[in-house]
Amino acid sequence: MDTESTHSGYSSRSGRSNRHGERGRERHKASGSKDSSRSEKSVILNPPETSSQDSPVRNGEPLPGEPSPGAEPADDGQDDNWGETTTAVTGTSELSISQEEVVGLGKGIEDRTRGFRRYLPLAAGLCGGLLVLATPLVFLLLPVIMWPERLQACGAACEGLFLSLSFKLLMLLAAIWALFLRPARASLPRVCACRAFLATLTLLLTMSYWLFYGVRILDAQDEDYHGVVQFAVSLVDSQLFVHYLAVVLLELRHLRPCYSVCVIRSTDGETRHYNMGQLSIQNAALAVLEYYYRDFPLHNPALLSASKHRAAKRLAGFKVYNVDVLRSRLRNLLRESPAAAAAAAAAAAAAQPANGNQSQATMAAAAKRKDAQSAHNELYYEEADYERRVRKRKARLAVAVEEAFTHVRRMKKEDERAAPSDIMDVREAALAVFPSMARALQKYLRTTRRQQCHSMESIQKHLAFCLINNMSPKAFLETYLSPGPTLRYGPERWLADQWTLVSEASVTSGVKDGGDFVLRCLDFNLAVSVKSIPYIRVSEEYVDPKSHKFVLLLQSETSV
Repeated sequence: MDTESTHSGYSSRSGRSNRHGERGRERHKASGSKDSSRSEKSVILNPPETSSQDSPVRNGEPLPGEPSPGAEPADDGQDDNWGETTTAVTGTSELSISQEEVVGLGKGIEDRTRGFRRYLPLAAGLCGGLLVLATPLVFLLLPVIMWPERLQACGAACEGLFLSLSFKLLMLLAAIWALFLRPARASLPRVCACRAFLATLTLLLTMSYWLFYGVRILDAQDEDYHGVVQFAVSLVDSQLFVHYLAVVLLELRHLRPCYSVCVIRSTDGETRHYNMGQLSIQNAALAVLEYYYRDFPLHNPALLSASKHRAAKRLAGFKVYNVDVLRSRLRNLLRESPAAAAAAAAAAAAAQPANGNQSQATMAAAAKRKDAQSAHNELYYEEADYERRVRKRKARLAVAVEEAFTHVRRMKKEDERAAPSDIMDVREAALAVFPSMARALQKYLRTTRRQQCHSMESIQKHLAFCLINNMSPKAFLETYLSPGPTLRYGPERWLADQWTLVSEASVTSGVKDGGDFVLRCLDFNLAVSVKSIPYIRVSEEYVDPKSHKFVLLLQSETSV
């Protein structure tokens, strides 16, 4: 491999003395002739410079130290910290490959196989449906093509079977389209057992009819065309019954609730309960994720940092002494020079009362501070102060939004009297009044730690939507006053393709009482526990209607 094709030659061996690109190129020119014999055994590969090469990516972002894909390359092709991000691959082969190319190749293969795995079930279902629908028609056409002169005439009964067969095939086509030819909701780790059973049953049924048709009709060249038509009609009837079985297994079986599922989010303990029917573990996990995106509030890691800051603040008043380090230092001094060790011991003895008094004073002050303001009092006042600030920001935001909506209504009344050319569009009105409420809204979102959940573009779009539909200021604020479900926000916060199912039992087996599994995500986990719904016994107790009757005796001396 030619050394001129690599970037800065052997500059990575020079350490930190040749980090700048100009000095690296000078060293490369000076040592080019000297190291030409060794260039075939040792190759230096740097991160790619141009955008045409794929760089290693972690979660859609370039590795630290690498230029972004949209950045323009520098004149010398390297940044100031290129030495710390250089990847060196050495070996005895000329066919060396960089780590970037390996990662890019694996990512490309994964992307292609992901699309293939997504549309493979749909393609297989389409082929199976065409085979099921085409088989009865082939049964009817083969005798007409192969021995037409020997076939008997088809009477009125045979023509009625033709009509019945055509309508049954039309209904079967609509049923297959409604049940099977649908886009997949998710990619499951294993094949669904019920779908595999139905596909196998359909294949066995079709093969059995083909074998019987080949032996009894094709080989014998049956002349009774009415019997051939009845045979095709019986195949369509069997296929309709198989489709009815598919509806029962895939759509109706899990509708009856049999289990109660508890879903707990690991970070903040958010909990929901759902009822489920007879499902496999992977299908139950899919149902839990669908419920999660609909019912659980958006996961906000910023709200979880308050307890960490509180613990750090509580530990800040204490000093920590490492006795082992002090002992090791004294031992080293004793080994090196006993006189210096004796002097250090004397100084330590002289400073011991002062240090002891200082440490005792520090611990006493910390104890007093802990007694004066305990942990629960600190938590109480911190939460009270936080609620006070939230109410304050909320009141300011409500006033700002009310003034903005009042201004829009005033502008709308003025536009009714203005010329058609001077009328302002609703989106333009939203852009005009947004700055008046932007600061109050931004402060409120920062106080509630939800500023990363709402972008300026989404807020403006929601404001325009509320103005178009003539909504009130309270309807506009409801989106920001309380956290909504995950589906209410952008798809970049859904993490829809980053879930991992962890289960001790096989994911194709059904859920059972006492079973549990975990759904892992990048930032948190969903722990799912399953409990069966108990058998409920309801008894009846007969109450005699006469037992509710009573007699009111009125006396003359009463006031009634």
